[in-house]
Amino acid sequence: MRLLVCAFLFLSLTALLAQPVAPIDSRGWINKGVQEFKSARYQDAVESFQKAVDLDPNNVAAHLYLGTAWMSQYIPGAESPVNTDIANNAEVEFGHVLQTDPNNTTALSSIASLRYQQAQGMPDLDQKIRILDESASWYEMLIAADPQNKQAYYSLAVTDWMKWYAAYMRTRTDLGMRPEQPGPLPNPARQELKARYSSIIEHGISSLEKALQLDPQYSDAMAYMNLLIRERADLADSPEQYRSETELADQWVHKALDAKKALAAEAQMAAPPPPGQGAETPQRIRVGGNVQAANLIHKVDPVYPPLAYQARIQGTVRFTVIIGRDGRIQNLQLLSGHPLLVEAARQAVSQWEYRPTLLNGSPVEVVTQVDVNFTLPY
Repeated sequence: MRLLVCAFLFLSLTALLAQPVAPIDSRGWINKGVQEFKSARYQDAVESFQKAVDLDPNNVAAHLYLGTAWMSQYIPGAESPVNTDIANNAEVEFGHVLQTDPNNTTALSSIASLRYQQAQGMPDLDQKIRILDESASWYEMLIAADPQNKQAYYSLAVTDWMKWYAAYMRTRTDLGMRPEQPGPLPNPARQELKARYSSIIEHGISSLEKALQLDPQYSDAMAYMNLLIRERADLADSPEQYRSETELADQWVHKALDAKKALAAEAQMAAPPPPGQGAETPQRIRVGGNVQAANLIHKVDPVYPPLAYQARIQGTVRFTVIIGRDGRIQNLQLLSGHPLLVEAARQAVSQWEYRPTLLNGSPVEVVTQVDVNFTLPY
């Protein structure tokens, strides 16, 4: 009997010791939440970061992490009370940060981005423009806090383009004009659009110019410069002015393509040497793309390149990738894909993370294939 009791106590103690020890302070809960976030367990991360906030309400980092974990669960365009609550919870946490640090660029950028995402899913144009105006106001505050932030200027231009583009396309549709049909638009539609949106278009172009002053090779800014100028051409008062505007837009297309090619060349130069050349080659194995996809724990979706969107280009970009022992992307080699889609796919995949692959109990590098699909919504 005594042996039975001892065995029971031993098993109970062993089970207790096997349970993970809960963190005892705010920093411990933050560390736990970060690991859960990296594993795409966002709700678990929310709970851990919330405990960190409860233990230390003045911890700015804890509020930032908690807001980010909430925001990661937000689905643009999903109109549901749960999705709305997620957005509200994220904004509350970023608001706590700004109460302590009004110039916190992460919080300012996050709220601006959240507002932009909310606007994307709104079918009502007036409501969309109101939320886009709020997003722009947050980006203006971000620029005041960080005048060298090229992304903020670029984002301001994108919000301006979104305000104008829906009305622009609706007008063309009402006039029976195909998307590729040349302008300028006939009156009175042209004058109505010009009166309402000219200042918005010019503000967008000005914002892109500032972004390009900070980064003369900013290809995405060049792409939107093309869009705004090309669409501004439809408001021209004469065919000659229309041709002049479209020629200028074409120049920005070529500049954007040249910048993307230069960036791709730089990435190729920075790639690690192939096996047998230069540094010692670590142990690695080859895994099929479908098999390795099951180990993907953090995926970033590509942003549809505006030039490709305008040209109605879709398709698949295929890479051979090397995944490091820590599960992060070390190198990408392009196999196939349309040139206008490649860089957006590259930027997205470079941020992907996988569970480390073990061989005989030790982490190894993995060579696999990754496909990124671009499909137009209509």
